[in-house]
Amino acid sequence: MEIAAINTVSVAPQSRLLSNTFSRKLGSVSSLSLRSIEREYRVGSARLRASAASSSSMDAVTAEKTSPSSFLENRESKKVLHFVKYHGLGNDFILVDNRDSSEPKITQEQVAKLCDRNFGVGADGVIFAMPGVNGADYTMRIFNSDGSEPEMCGNGVRCFARFIAELENLQGKHSFTMHTGAGLIVPEIQDDGQVMVDMGIPILKAQDVPTKLPGTKGEAVVQAELVVDGVTWNVTCVSMGNPHCITFGTKGGPNLKVDDLNLPEIGPKFEHHEMFPARTNTEFVEVLSRSHLKMRVWERGAGATLACGTGACALVVAAVLEGRANRKCTVDLPGGPLEIEWRQEDNHIYMTGPAEAVFYGSALL
Repeated sequence: MEIAAINTVSVAPQSRLLSNTFSRKLGSVSSLSLRSIEREYRVGSARLRASAASSSSMDAVTAEKTSPSSFLENRESKKVLHFVKYHGLGNDFILVDNRDSSEPKITQEQVAKLCDRNFGVGADGVIFAMPGVNGADYTMRIFNSDGSEPEMCGNGVRCFARFIAELENLQGKHSFTMHTGAGLIVPEIQDDGQVMVDMGIPILKAQDVPTKLPGTKGEAVVQAELVVDGVTWNVTCVSMGNPHCITFGTKGGPNLKVDDLNLPEIGPKFEHHEMFPARTNTEFVEVLSRSHLKMRVWERGAGATLACGTGACALVVAAVLEGRANRKCTVDLPGGPLEIEWRQEDNHIYMTGPAEAVFYGSALL
Protein backbone atom coordinates (compact mmCIF):
# COMPACT_ATOMS: atom_id res chain seq x y z
CA MET A 1 0.00 0.00 0.00
CA GLU A 2 2.88 2.34 0.83
CA ILE A 3 4.55 1.60 -2.53
CA ALA A 4 1.33 2.23 -4.43
CA ALA A 5 0.94 5.65 -2.84
CA ILE A 6 4.45 6.69 -3.84
CA ASN A 7 4.00 5.36 -7.37
CA THR A 8 0.77 7.26 -7.87
CA VAL A 9 2.35 10.61 -7.03
CA SER A 10 5.52 10.23 -9.11
CA VAL A 11 5.27 10.77 -12.85
CA ALA A 12 8.41 10.62 -15.01
CA PRO A 13 8.31 13.44 -17.58
CA GLN A 14 9.09 11.71 -20.88
CA SER A 15 6.98 13.90 -23.17
CA ARG A 16 7.90 17.52 -24.03
CA LEU A 17 7.70 19.70 -20.93
CA LEU A 18 6.45 23.23 -20.39
CA SER A 19 9.89 24.77 -20.85
CA ASN A 20 13.53 24.11 -20.08
CA THR A 21 13.03 25.63 -16.63
CA PHE A 22 10.07 23.40 -15.81
CA SER A 23 11.79 20.42 -17.40
CA ARG A 24 14.70 20.65 -15.00
CA LYS A 25 12.37 21.06 -12.01
CA LEU A 26 10.03 18.25 -12.94
CA GLY A 27 12.91 16.03 -14.02
CA SER A 28 14.78 16.39 -10.74
CA VAL A 29 11.64 15.71 -8.72
CA SER A 30 10.81 12.63 -10.78
CA SER A 31 14.31 11.11 -10.66
CA LEU A 32 14.40 11.46 -6.89
CA SER A 33 10.93 9.97 -6.68
CA LEU A 34 11.90 7.02 -8.85
CA ARG A 35 14.95 6.22 -6.73
CA SER A 36 12.66 6.43 -3.70
CA ILE A 37 10.24 4.04 -5.38
CA GLU A 38 13.01 1.51 -6.05
CA ARG A 39 14.24 1.66 -2.45
CA GLU A 40 10.69 1.36 -1.09
CA TYR A 41 10.04 -1.52 -3.47
CA ARG A 42 13.09 -3.48 -2.33
CA VAL A 43 12.13 -3.00 1.30
CA GLY A 44 8.51 -3.81 0.56
CA SER A 45 9.39 -6.93 -1.44
CA ALA A 46 11.55 -8.21 1.40
CA ARG A 47 8.67 -7.69 3.81
CA LEU A 48 6.27 -9.43 1.48
CA ARG A 49 8.58 -12.45 1.12
CA ALA A 50 9.07 -12.65 4.88
CA SER A 51 5.35 -12.46 5.43
CA ALA A 52 4.66 -15.01 2.72
CA ALA A 53 6.88 -17.58 4.48
CA SER A 54 4.29 -17.82 7.22
CA SER A 55 1.28 -17.63 4.86
CA SER A 56 0.39 -19.21 1.53
CA SER A 57 2.91 -19.80 -1.25
CA MET A 58 0.46 -18.18 -3.69
CA ASP A 59 0.90 -14.79 -1.91
CA ALA A 60 4.66 -15.01 -2.32
CA VAL A 61 4.38 -15.78 -6.04
CA THR A 62 2.05 -12.79 -6.54
CA ALA A 63 4.49 -10.46 -4.75
CA GLU A 64 7.43 -11.65 -6.85
CA LYS A 65 5.56 -10.88 -10.08
CA THR A 66 5.25 -7.15 -9.21
CA SER A 67 8.22 -4.99 -10.26
CA PRO A 68 8.98 -1.28 -10.56
CA SER A 69 9.85 -1.67 -14.23
CA SER A 70 6.47 -3.17 -15.11
CA PHE A 71 4.72 -0.34 -13.27
CA LEU A 72 6.77 2.28 -15.12
CA GLU A 73 6.06 0.67 -18.48
CA ASN A 74 2.33 0.83 -17.79
CA ARG A 75 2.58 4.38 -16.57
CA GLU A 76 4.52 5.65 -19.59
CA SER A 77 1.81 4.35 -21.92
CA LYS A 78 -0.64 6.89 -20.47
CA LYS A 79 -1.03 10.52 -21.58
CA VAL A 80 0.47 13.04 -19.18
CA LEU A 81 -0.32 16.77 -18.85
CA HIS A 82 2.40 18.94 -17.33
CA PHE A 83 1.21 22.04 -15.50
CA VAL A 84 1.96 24.65 -12.86
CA LYS A 85 -0.53 25.44 -10.10
CA TYR A 86 -0.95 29.15 -9.28
CA HIS A 87 -3.27 31.11 -7.05
CA GLY A 88 -4.34 34.73 -6.80
CA LEU A 89 -5.59 35.34 -3.25
CA GLY A 90 -6.71 31.71 -3.03
CA ASN A 91 -8.47 31.72 -6.42
CA ASP A 92 -6.46 28.83 -7.83
CA PHE A 93 -5.74 27.71 -11.37
CA ILE A 94 -3.95 25.02 -13.32
CA LEU A 95 -1.71 26.78 -15.88
CA VAL A 96 -0.78 24.91 -19.06
CA ASP A 97 1.86 25.90 -21.62
CA ASN A 98 -0.13 25.73 -24.86
CA ARG A 99 2.00 28.16 -26.89
CA ASP A 100 2.56 25.62 -29.66
CA SER A 101 -1.12 25.35 -30.56
CA SER A 102 -4.31 27.39 -30.76
CA GLU A 103 -6.32 24.41 -29.54
CA PRO A 104 -6.33 23.45 -25.83
CA LYS A 105 -4.33 20.33 -24.97
CA ILE A 106 -7.30 18.81 -23.11
CA THR A 107 -11.08 18.73 -23.45
CA GLN A 108 -13.63 20.53 -21.31
CA GLU A 109 -14.58 17.20 -19.74
CA GLN A 110 -10.94 16.63 -18.77
CA VAL A 111 -10.82 20.17 -17.36
CA ALA A 112 -13.71 19.38 -15.03
CA LYS A 113 -12.00 16.18 -13.87
CA LEU A 114 -8.68 17.94 -13.23
CA CYS A 115 -10.42 20.65 -11.20
CA ASP A 116 -12.15 18.14 -8.93
CA ARG A 117 -10.63 18.58 -5.47
CA ASN A 118 -11.16 14.97 -4.47
CA PHE A 119 -10.48 13.04 -7.67
CA GLY A 120 -8.22 15.46 -9.58
CA VAL A 121 -5.61 18.14 -9.00
CA GLY A 122 -8.14 20.59 -7.62
CA ALA A 123 -8.64 24.14 -8.92
CA ASP A 124 -11.18 26.84 -9.73
CA GLY A 125 -10.22 26.58 -13.39
CA VAL A 126 -7.66 25.69 -16.05
CA ILE A 127 -5.84 28.40 -18.04
CA PHE A 128 -4.07 27.82 -21.34
CA ALA A 129 -1.23 30.09 -22.55
CA MET A 130 -1.64 30.17 -26.32
CA PRO A 131 -0.12 32.01 -29.31
CA GLY A 132 -1.20 35.64 -29.65
CA VAL A 133 -3.75 36.74 -32.23
CA ASN A 134 -4.65 40.14 -33.72
CA GLY A 135 -1.27 41.56 -32.75
CA ALA A 136 -1.37 40.45 -29.10
CA ASP A 137 1.69 38.82 -27.55
CA TYR A 138 -0.30 35.90 -26.12
CA THR A 139 -3.81 34.48 -25.93
CA MET A 140 -5.39 33.37 -22.66
CA ARG A 141 -8.23 30.85 -22.62
CA ILE A 142 -9.77 29.83 -19.34
CA PHE A 143 -12.23 27.10 -18.42
CA ASN A 144 -14.16 26.99 -15.14
CA SER A 145 -14.17 24.01 -12.81
CA ASP A 146 -17.44 22.81 -14.40
CA GLY A 147 -15.84 22.84 -17.87
CA SER A 148 -17.62 25.98 -19.09
CA GLU A 149 -15.60 28.76 -20.74
CA PRO A 150 -15.94 32.32 -19.40
CA GLU A 151 -14.74 35.37 -21.30
CA MET A 152 -11.89 36.08 -18.89
CA CYS A 153 -10.88 36.15 -15.22
CA GLY A 154 -9.11 38.92 -13.31
CA ASN A 155 -7.23 36.74 -10.86
CA GLY A 156 -6.48 34.37 -13.72
CA VAL A 157 -4.91 37.24 -15.68
CA ARG A 158 -2.45 37.93 -12.85
CA CYS A 159 -1.57 34.22 -12.60
CA PHE A 160 -1.18 34.11 -16.38
CA ALA A 161 1.22 37.07 -16.26
CA ARG A 162 3.44 35.43 -13.66
CA PHE A 163 3.33 32.15 -15.60
CA ILE A 164 4.50 33.88 -18.81
CA ALA A 165 7.26 35.65 -16.86
CA GLU A 166 8.57 32.28 -15.70
CA LEU A 167 8.21 30.63 -19.09
CA GLU A 168 10.08 33.48 -20.76
CA ASN A 169 12.48 34.02 -17.85
CA LEU A 170 11.48 37.68 -17.52
CA GLN A 171 13.02 39.60 -14.64
CA GLY A 172 11.88 42.85 -13.01
CA LYS A 173 9.14 45.10 -14.36
CA HIS A 174 7.50 43.86 -17.58
CA SER A 175 4.25 44.29 -19.44
CA PHE A 176 2.73 42.56 -22.45
CA THR A 177 -0.57 42.26 -24.28
CA MET A 178 -2.90 39.31 -24.11
CA HIS A 179 -5.99 38.45 -26.11
CA THR A 180 -8.98 37.19 -24.08
CA GLY A 181 -12.64 36.52 -24.74
CA ALA A 182 -13.26 39.98 -23.24
CA GLY A 183 -10.81 41.72 -25.56
CA LEU A 184 -7.24 42.98 -25.15
CA ILE A 185 -5.83 42.99 -21.60
CA VAL A 186 -2.51 44.51 -20.55
CA PRO A 187 -0.91 43.13 -17.35
CA GLU A 188 2.22 44.71 -15.90
CA ILE A 189 4.43 42.85 -13.45
CA GLN A 190 5.74 45.24 -10.80
CA ASP A 191 9.18 45.26 -9.19
CA ASP A 192 7.69 43.78 -6.00
CA GLY A 193 6.11 40.88 -7.90
CA GLN A 194 2.57 42.24 -7.72
CA VAL A 195 0.66 42.45 -11.00
CA MET A 196 -1.22 45.55 -12.12
CA VAL A 197 -3.76 44.92 -14.85
CA ASP A 198 -5.50 47.43 -17.10
CA MET A 199 -8.91 45.79 -17.16
CA GLY A 200 -10.35 48.19 -19.72
CA ILE A 201 -13.62 50.12 -19.71
CA PRO A 202 -16.59 48.72 -17.77
CA ILE A 203 -19.69 47.87 -19.81
CA LEU A 204 -22.93 49.29 -18.40
CA LYS A 205 -25.49 48.98 -21.20
CA ALA A 206 -28.03 46.39 -20.03
CA GLN A 207 -28.18 44.30 -23.21
CA ASP A 208 -24.39 44.14 -23.37
CA VAL A 209 -23.92 42.94 -19.79
CA PRO A 210 -26.19 41.00 -20.59
CA THR A 211 -29.29 41.34 -18.45
CA LYS A 212 -33.00 41.52 -19.19
CA LEU A 213 -33.47 44.06 -16.39
CA PRO A 214 -34.51 47.45 -17.83
CA GLY A 215 -32.15 50.40 -17.54
CA THR A 216 -32.72 52.65 -14.54
CA LYS A 217 -30.06 55.28 -15.30
CA GLY A 218 -30.13 55.69 -19.04
CA GLU A 219 -29.34 52.23 -20.44
CA ALA A 220 -27.46 51.23 -17.26
CA VAL A 221 -29.00 49.04 -14.56
CA VAL A 222 -28.25 50.85 -11.29
CA GLN A 223 -30.03 49.99 -8.02
CA ALA A 224 -32.69 48.06 -9.89
CA GLU A 225 -35.06 45.73 -8.11
CA LEU A 226 -34.53 41.98 -8.55
CA VAL A 227 -36.80 39.45 -6.88
CA VAL A 228 -34.87 36.33 -5.83
CA ASP A 229 -36.77 33.55 -4.09
CA GLY A 230 -39.47 35.98 -2.96
CA VAL A 231 -37.04 38.62 -1.62
CA THR A 232 -36.43 41.94 -3.41
CA TRP A 233 -32.76 42.90 -3.76
CA ASN A 234 -31.33 46.15 -5.08
CA VAL A 235 -28.76 45.34 -7.77
CA THR A 236 -26.41 47.06 -10.19
CA CYS A 237 -25.23 45.22 -13.29
CA VAL A 238 -21.75 45.63 -14.77
CA SER A 239 -19.73 43.69 -17.31
CA MET A 240 -15.95 43.50 -17.24
CA GLY A 241 -16.14 41.36 -20.34
CA ASN A 242 -18.06 38.89 -18.18
CA PRO A 243 -21.39 39.59 -16.45
CA HIS A 244 -21.66 40.73 -12.83
CA CYS A 245 -24.62 41.45 -10.59
CA ILE A 246 -23.63 43.53 -7.56
CA THR A 247 -25.79 44.00 -4.50
CA PHE A 248 -25.36 45.96 -1.29
CA GLY A 249 -28.51 44.51 0.29
CA THR A 250 -32.25 43.94 0.08
CA LYS A 251 -34.83 46.64 -0.60
CA GLY A 252 -35.48 48.55 2.61
CA GLY A 253 -33.26 46.15 4.54
CA PRO A 254 -30.24 46.86 6.76
CA ASN A 255 -26.74 47.25 5.38
CA LEU A 256 -25.43 43.91 4.22
CA LYS A 257 -23.16 41.88 6.51
CA VAL A 258 -21.52 39.52 4.06
CA ASP A 259 -20.24 37.09 6.68
CA ASP A 260 -23.83 36.33 7.64
CA LEU A 261 -24.83 35.19 4.14
CA ASN A 262 -25.67 31.59 3.32
CA LEU A 263 -23.77 31.87 0.04
CA PRO A 264 -24.22 28.28 -1.21
CA GLU A 265 -27.99 28.73 -0.88
CA ILE A 266 -28.46 32.23 -2.33
CA GLY A 267 -25.61 32.27 -4.88
CA PRO A 268 -27.02 29.76 -7.39
CA LYS A 269 -30.38 31.54 -7.37
CA PHE A 270 -28.72 34.71 -8.63
CA GLU A 271 -26.48 32.85 -11.09
CA HIS A 272 -29.36 31.08 -12.82
CA HIS A 273 -31.94 33.87 -12.54
CA GLU A 274 -34.02 34.36 -15.68
CA MET A 275 -32.92 38.00 -15.88
CA PHE A 276 -29.39 36.85 -16.79
CA PRO A 277 -29.47 34.99 -20.12
CA ALA A 278 -25.74 34.14 -19.93
CA ARG A 279 -25.96 33.44 -16.17
CA THR A 280 -24.05 35.84 -13.91
CA ASN A 281 -21.36 36.26 -11.30
CA THR A 282 -22.76 37.80 -8.13
CA GLU A 283 -20.97 40.05 -5.64
CA PHE A 284 -22.42 40.67 -2.19
CA VAL A 285 -20.84 43.83 -0.80
CA GLU A 286 -20.41 45.39 2.62
CA VAL A 287 -19.27 49.04 2.76
CA LEU A 288 -16.65 49.59 5.47
CA SER A 289 -15.80 53.13 4.32
CA ARG A 290 -15.76 55.12 1.10
CA SER A 291 -12.36 53.63 0.27
CA HIS A 292 -12.74 50.19 1.82
CA LEU A 293 -15.20 47.53 0.66
CA LYS A 294 -15.68 43.89 1.61
CA MET A 295 -17.20 41.27 -0.64
CA ARG A 296 -18.12 37.65 -1.07
CA VAL A 297 -18.61 36.22 -4.51
CA TRP A 298 -20.57 33.47 -6.19
CA GLU A 299 -18.85 32.83 -9.53
CA ARG A 300 -20.67 31.63 -12.59
CA GLY A 301 -19.51 28.07 -13.26
CA ALA A 302 -17.27 27.87 -10.18
CA GLY A 303 -19.45 28.68 -7.17
CA ALA A 304 -18.06 30.30 -4.03
CA THR A 305 -14.40 31.23 -4.48
CA LEU A 306 -11.86 33.03 -2.31
CA ALA A 307 -11.39 35.85 -4.80
CA CYS A 308 -12.68 37.27 -8.09
CA GLY A 309 -10.69 40.02 -9.79
CA THR A 310 -13.31 41.07 -12.31
CA GLY A 311 -15.87 41.01 -9.51
CA ALA A 312 -13.75 43.37 -7.39
CA CYS A 313 -13.51 45.72 -10.38
CA ALA A 314 -17.24 45.53 -11.09
CA LEU A 315 -18.25 46.22 -7.50
CA VAL A 316 -16.12 49.39 -7.31
CA VAL A 317 -17.89 50.63 -10.46
CA ALA A 318 -21.24 49.78 -8.85
CA ALA A 319 -20.29 51.47 -5.58
CA VAL A 320 -19.29 54.65 -7.43
CA LEU A 321 -22.48 54.64 -9.52
CA GLU A 322 -24.58 54.22 -6.36
CA GLY A 323 -22.65 56.99 -4.57
CA ARG A 324 -21.28 54.65 -1.91
CA ALA A 325 -17.51 54.84 -2.55
CA ASN A 326 -14.63 56.72 -4.13
CA ARG A 327 -12.98 55.68 -7.39
CA LYS A 328 -9.96 54.17 -5.62
CA CYS A 329 -10.68 51.42 -3.10
CA THR A 330 -9.25 48.49 -1.23
CA VAL A 331 -11.52 45.49 -1.70
CA ASP A 332 -11.33 42.74 0.92
CA LEU A 333 -12.04 39.27 -0.45
CA PRO A 334 -11.98 36.04 1.57
CA GLY A 335 -8.49 35.34 0.17
CA GLY A 336 -7.08 38.82 0.79
CA PRO A 337 -7.18 42.42 -0.52
CA LEU A 338 -7.05 43.86 -4.03
CA GLU A 339 -6.41 47.50 -4.93
CA ILE A 340 -8.93 48.77 -7.50
CA GLU A 341 -9.03 52.14 -9.24
CA TRP A 342 -11.59 53.41 -11.76
CA ARG A 343 -9.70 56.28 -13.34
CA GLN A 344 -11.79 59.22 -14.46
CA GLU A 345 -9.28 60.41 -17.08
CA ASP A 346 -9.46 57.28 -19.28
CA ASN A 347 -12.50 55.45 -17.79
CA HIS A 348 -10.34 52.31 -17.38
CA ILE A 349 -10.32 50.02 -14.35
CA TYR A 350 -6.92 49.11 -12.87
CA MET A 351 -6.50 46.12 -10.57
CA THR A 352 -3.36 45.40 -8.53
CA GLY A 353 -2.74 42.24 -6.55
CA PRO A 354 -0.56 39.16 -6.07
CA ALA A 355 -0.20 35.87 -7.93
CA GLU A 356 1.94 33.01 -6.70
CA ALA A 357 3.12 29.65 -7.99
CA VAL A 358 2.15 26.78 -5.70
CA PHE A 359 3.70 23.69 -7.31
CA TYR A 360 4.79 22.04 -10.56
CA GLY A 361 3.04 18.81 -11.48
CA SER A 362 2.07 16.19 -14.03
CA ALA A 363 -1.40 14.68 -14.27
CA LEU A 364 -2.45 11.39 -15.86
CA LEU A 365 -5.27 11.92 -18.33
